Amino acid sequence: MHQQERRRFVKTLVAAAAAIPAHGLAMQSTPGSIKALAFDAYGTLFDVFSVTSLCEQMFPGNGMSLATMWRTKQLQYTLLRSMMNRYKDFWQVTQDGLVYAAHALKLDLTADKRTRLMEAYMTLAAFPDVKPGLQQLKAMGLRLAVLSNGEPKMLQSAARSAGIADLLDAIISVDEVKVFKPSPRVYELAATRLTTAKNGIGFVTSNNWDAHGAGSAGLTTFWIQRAAAEPAEELGYPPAHVVHLLTDLPALIRRT
Repeated sequence: MHQQERRRFVKTLVAAAAAIPAHGLAMQSTPGSIKALAFDAYGTLFDVFSVTSLCEQMFPGNGMSLATMWRTKQLQYTLLRSMMNRYKDFWQVTQDGLVYAAHALKLDLTADKRTRLMEAYMTLAAFPDVKPGLQQLKAMGLRLAVLSNGEPKMLQSAARSAGIADLLDAIISVDEVKVFKPSPRVYELAATRLTTAKNGIGFVTSNNWDAHGAGSAGLTTFWIQRAAAEPAEELGYPPAHVVHLLTDLPALIRRT
């Protein structure tokens, strides 16, 4: 699905969900076993492809190719650096991925263009279901956190820009353990920082491989399958629950 069509589709679903009456949401406690939720950031809360328009503005005809390859190399470099035991923070990895993608596509990435594209990562657009979904979950008395590969300042800036910073109890970065997902050391941070037992924490991500990683580490996993045609990974620890929007979570968690 084209990126603009996907965003319109998500907005339509969010509007439909908002039209359904929600009785007794305000400050009610969660009856189930989940006491806290940790959310992946990039691709789950924040749309990494919201940089595409700026890429296209700078490099007409190459915007989508640049944005896609940039994201691919960004993720690849996190995995390679973890395997090499040569950690660099997510800001540097993101910049390295951008430089590689520009070289691969034979684009003239000047210092000014690189800076502007990197700064765009500080204010990525949030998906339209994110803020209303977090508000509903917060009203249920759940503790909410971000658990991300992102560098702390990147995450804090994106959360402020999206207007969700005040809904989060913690922003947890892999910078604390100097290794990227899907290392189990990353997912273990959730229990430590949220002072909640693993069996009381749900991990929410739109990246299926991330759900496998968290499931392998003992967390209850929720996969937001934003693209209906996206297949599941074959890693042995499939998500416990599958939804299509973050706003689908409150009703599901009440039953969990």
